[in-house]
Amino acid sequence: MNKRHFIKALGIGGLAISGPSLPAIATGKKETAPQKKGVQHRVWINPDHKDTAAELQQRYAAYRKAGIADIFFEADSELHFKTAKANGIKAHRWMWTMNRGEKDLLASHPEWYAKNRKGESCADHPPYVDYYRWLCPSKPEVVNYLKNQVEQILSKDYVDGIHLDYVRFCDVILPVNLWSHYGIDQSKELPEYDFCYCEQCRDAYKSSYGVDPLQIEHPDQSPSWRKFRYDRVTNVVKNLAQVAQQHKKPISAAVFPTPEIAKRIVRQDWTNWPLNAVCPMIYHGFYRENIVWIGDAVAEGVKALHGAFPLYAGLFLPDFKGNYADLQEAVKLAVNNGAAGVSIFGDVNAEVLKVLQQTAKM
Repeated sequence: MNKRHFIKALGIGGLAISGPSLPAIATGKKETAPQKKGVQHRVWINPDHKDTAAELQQRYAAYRKAGIADIFFEADSELHFKTAKANGIKAHRWMWTMNRGEKDLLASHPEWYAKNRKGESCADHPPYVDYYRWLCPSKPEVVNYLKNQVEQILSKDYVDGIHLDYVRFCDVILPVNLWSHYGIDQSKELPEYDFCYCEQCRDAYKSSYGVDPLQIEHPDQSPSWRKFRYDRVTNVVKNLAQVAQQHKKPISAAVFPTPEIAKRIVRQDWTNWPLNAVCPMIYHGFYRENIVWIGDAVAEGVKALHGAFPLYAGLFLPDFKGNYADLQEAVKLAVNNGAAGVSIFGDVNAEVLKVLQQTAKM
């Protein structure tokens, strides 16, 4: 299932070195922010295999003219990748990371899947929707499986980089706009959405802190148990970054909108990940915010990164409801607050390209 269809299933709306031009993988050291060399944008795309070479040539030439410098492709397509590259656009493979519901994987390794606080496994009790099947980041077999996936992707000469999505735990709290859709009140963490309490996670935590998290009176309020889970996800990213570094190709990630929100509701500590770029999904409609919040979210992320790597503000086009003046203002807010550009999810039509082209000159 591609991400557009997945977002529909969730009920969200209309639709995670070396080389002269490659920034060094972040080491965790906070560096001085580099001087901006002009705004450049990115887009998330699921390639249509029915597209012809002539159609793609015209499309990607228009994208590049509009200031789009990178494309995240959700599926492999040599034609799409090579045509984008021929037009001066870097072509990255966009990969679902921890959320993996492939039937063969479920059948062969149900023990790899995360368990909630009630002891239910994502393998047979997926939360929210049937496609939410989360792997446990504590299992070495899972980390090796994902490393092999990245190795296979980056071994292809037409792939310029790897882009991680769903590199996190399941949402313990959904964006408020979805509560009514599911008929749930998530003003507190509920056990059925709180992961991972598998034996391996519990044993590893107990070996460090001396207590089984299930024996903590309010595990949802334990700072050390939260940190343990941040670190589990960070360890996955570090391992995948090593593969990218070996291939001398960049690694980036789609993450939740701000460092605070990411840590609180999906256990992502993305400001401490070894990335070349990050794309926080600042989907304002999901959080019932107006476009001014996009600038606030960007400013919070940029400040927390201390120049370690660039931030591209993820914008969800259906939230703008065809109001391109608002879209232009959102891009300006993002850039003026320190974003290196924006990353677009949705139908990239001529009006969207016009907005991007205008803002790429900022």
